[in-house]
Amino acid sequence: MTPGDIYLDYNATTPVDPRVLDAMLPMLTDSFANPASKHAAGCEVARRIESARRDVAALVGADRRDIVFTSGATESAMFAIHGALASAPPERRRILVASTEHRAVLSAADASGKADVIHVLPDGTLDLDYLDWLIGPDVALVAVAAANNETGVINDLGAIGEIAHRAGALLFSDITQAVGRIPVDIAQLPVDLAVWSAHKLYGPKGVGAVATARGLRTRLQPLFPGSAERGLRGGTLNTAGIAGFGAASRIAAEEMDSSAARHTRLTTLLQTLLERRVGARLNGQGAPRLPNTVNLWFPGAPAEAVQDAAPDVLVSAGSACASGDTEPSHVLLAMGLSPDAALESLRFSLGRPTTEDDIRLAADRIADAARRVRSMEREGRP
Repeated sequence: MTPGDIYLDYNATTPVDPRVLDAMLPMLTDSFANPASKHAAGCEVARRIESARRDVAALVGADRRDIVFTSGATESAMFAIHGALASAPPERRRILVASTEHRAVLSAADASGKADVIHVLPDGTLDLDYLDWLIGPDVALVAVAAANNETGVINDLGAIGEIAHRAGALLFSDITQAVGRIPVDIAQLPVDLAVWSAHKLYGPKGVGAVATARGLRTRLQPLFPGSAERGLRGGTLNTAGIAGFGAASRIAAEEMDSSAARHTRLTTLLQTLLERRVGARLNGQGAPRLPNTVNLWFPGAPAEAVQDAAPDVLVSAGSACASGDTEPSHVLLAMGLSPDAALESLRFSLGRPTTEDDIRLAADRIADAARRVRSMEREGRP
């Protein structure tokens, strides 16, 4: 980024909080021993890992013994889905996955078994009636995110889990976007497998977690067999990353409520300004949404052209992993938007550093850009 840029892409990734970096640095210098080593230095690092595991677990209402560290949410999803299916009886081999899931989860489901898609309603929430109709005794796993990464729409995991468990299936949830932004307590939810990563809550990249329901962890089959993480993952632990994950989780627990209130006010302001100035329309209208996320459709103004016309406002057209892809967002298509409307939509996601001045300036620049793009589109100019 350059000075003057307004970063509104925090659902893609967040900067490492200086307090998190402080927790990581000793693990890269003085406390560098392998936690598997049985000497004093290794045991001290192992204690720090377990302290971080407690903090990570506490943020999501899990038991520390049911947390497995990984390289990130993508590996976590593959491990959890593969591991659950590998231990399922042969008559249960089908996976049901929401049509709006992150592509990493869709890919993991496709790679692991026979996957069928659950439709969503126009507001982006899961169609519970369709799930109830689709599910059967051959379903091993239902995969639905706690909150969508593109629209911020929040799903009712309680109702979804009730349907899954009634049919004897497990509920898998990608909670990556929700953790640290809204309360997530998997002990109070019918969630059997949850996955997330540190870099979406001001922690480092390259570390994630799987949380399992009690008793399920011992039934999972590892992707990479080895001695680490109680035999569920081979390789030396990313000790600095895990220490940062723990610190980021502690900070998120302390600051979540105040951040949520501020972000709700700022996303409301942004939406209002862009609706008034250029007729932007909210995608996911009426659904509960993450406080930091707003996905807007700019009719007549292709999103990539708006981005090009306002290069100092850093936002995404679709998810970060799909940016640069000229295909319309599969999330917005699943919600019933036309391909043109999906290609005219932008995701704005706010973070801790975002100020009201940032929002007002971003709204000015995006509105100006949308007007210029519409004018060029009407004139047929490239």
